[in-house]
Amino acid sequence: MTDLILALDVLTREDAIEITEKTAPYIDAVKIGYPLVLGAGLSIAGELLHFDLPLIADFKVADIPNTNSLIAGHVFEAGFSGIITHGFTGSDSVIACVEAAHDAGGECYVVSEMSHPGALEFLSGENAEKIAGMAVECGADGIIAPATRPERVKALREIVGSRKILSPGVGAQGGDAHIIAPLIDGMIVGRSIYSAEDPAKEAEKYAFIRR
Repeated sequence: MTDLILALDVLTREDAIEITEKTAPYIDAVKIGYPLVLGAGLSIAGELLHFDLPLIADFKVADIPNTNSLIAGHVFEAGFSGIITHGFTGSDSVIACVEAAHDAGGECYVVSEMSHPGALEFLSGENAEKIAGMAVECGADGIIAPATRPERVKALREIVGSRKILSPGVGAQGGDAHIIAPLIDGMIVGRSIYSAEDPAKEAEKYAFIRR
């Protein structure tokens, strides 16, 4: 079974609550990034907890260790159960997020390779593989790898083993759910669900990955 994670990149509290309410029966977690938090405030996490779904903070934290710790502290105090951090800042910065997550009983995921075309310029190939290896060494719970490039997910799986792989890129970016779902632990879908005329119906289309 693969989890379906809704990337809730809407801009208002009202849209966030409405879409989560409609899609909650068909999803396993909600990923929240800067668009929603900047629009509605970090307190939106507390409101979405009402739907009894894990919340992942997709802040792609990328700073020095002390700043990473402070950011992660706010994240988990707000009610999130997971955080996403970049790995290119180095192991000490990653460890800061991992420790903050584990101290709060949460999880930390490290971006190894992103799903958009520009990621191929720096966050791919050998660099991505080094980051994945570092994520394992730092005790991270998993990595982020691109649903748009299944062959890369397979290569990164060889490095991270049984640690979780969460993959964005299905839907609007062209990733194929049928191909990527068997390779990963969590499939991240955003625009094709939250921008749909009927978000619940669109989310339900991915129900097959959860069986």
